[in-house]
Amino acid sequence: MTVMVIVPVVATIAGVLAVGKFMFTPMLTAALVVCAVVGVITVPLSIMLGRAIARRSVWEREAEAARRQLVAWISHDLRTPLAGIRAMTEALEDGVVSEPGEVAVYAKQIALEADHLSKLVDDLFQLSRITAGALKLTMHDVRLADVVSDVVAGSRPVAALKGVELRADAREWPVVRGSDPELMRVVRNLVSNAIRHTPEGGAVAVQVDVDGPDAVVRVDDACGGIPDDVLPQVFDVGFRGSSARNPSGAGLGLSIARGLVDAHHGRISVQNHGPGCRFEVRLPLR
Repeated sequence: MTVMVIVPVVATIAGVLAVGKFMFTPMLTAALVVCAVVGVITVPLSIMLGRAIARRSVWEREAEAARRQLVAWISHDLRTPLAGIRAMTEALEDGVVSEPGEVAVYAKQIALEADHLSKLVDDLFQLSRITAGALKLTMHDVRLADVVSDVVAGSRPVAALKGVELRADAREWPVVRGSDPELMRVVRNLVSNAIRHTPEGGAVAVQVDVDGPDAVVRVDDACGGIPDDVLPQVFDVGFRGSSARNPSGAGLGLSIARGLVDAHHGRISVQNHGPGCRFEVRLPLR
C-alpha cells in the first residue's frame, strides 16, 4: 500500500518539475523538491502510524471485553458464597436451625464459604500485583523437594475426599534460585487444578527431574484432555474451558502460576498427555 501511494506522488511531482524548468524560478523548483522529499517521508510514516493506532484500538477493545468478562465471572463467584453465608446466618438468627448438631454443621459450612471468599480475594490481590509489575520476590536457594513434599502433603486430604490418587516421585531433587512461598503457590495451583478436573478413581502425578540447565516439575492429571485449539488460552486470565470440565472458579489459578513462573525467569506449558493433561514448569538451576 505504501508503494501504491508513494509512486503516484513522486511521479506527479517529477512531472511538475520537468515542466517547471520552463516555467518556474529556481527558488520555486527548490520548494517543490522539498515538498517531494517531505511527501516521500511523511506518507509511509502516516500509514505506519495509522496501522499502529488501529492495532492499539483493537487491543484496547479486546482488553476491555476481557476485563468485563472477568469482572462478571468474579462477581458471580463472590455472590455464590455470600448468598450461602447469608442464608445460613438468617436460618440461625431466625431459629430455624437450633439443634446443636445442625448448628455445628452450619457453622462449619459458613467457615468453608468464608475461606473460599478469602482465597478468591487473595488470588485477585496476587494477580493485580503480577499484572502491575509490583511483585517483589525474596530470592534464595529453594529445594524443590521441600516445595513438592509440602504441597502434596497438604493436598492429599482433598484428593482422598474426591477419590483421586495423588503421588509424587523424582529422579533428582534439584535446587533453584527463587522465592519459597511463590514457588509453593505455583505447584499448589497446578496440583489443585489437576485434582479438581480428575474424576473419581483417577490419578494425579507430580514428577521432578533435571533436564540440562533446567529443573522440571510436571503435573499429570486425568481430566480427559483439552481441545488443541483451546490449549493456548489455558493460562489466560478468566479461562474456564468447557462447562463440563470446569463448572466453577474464577479461572485465576493458572494465570497466577504463569505470572509467578515468569517472575522466576522460567517457562510454563501444557499439553495433552495420556488420559489428561501435563503441565510442565521449567526453572533455571541454581
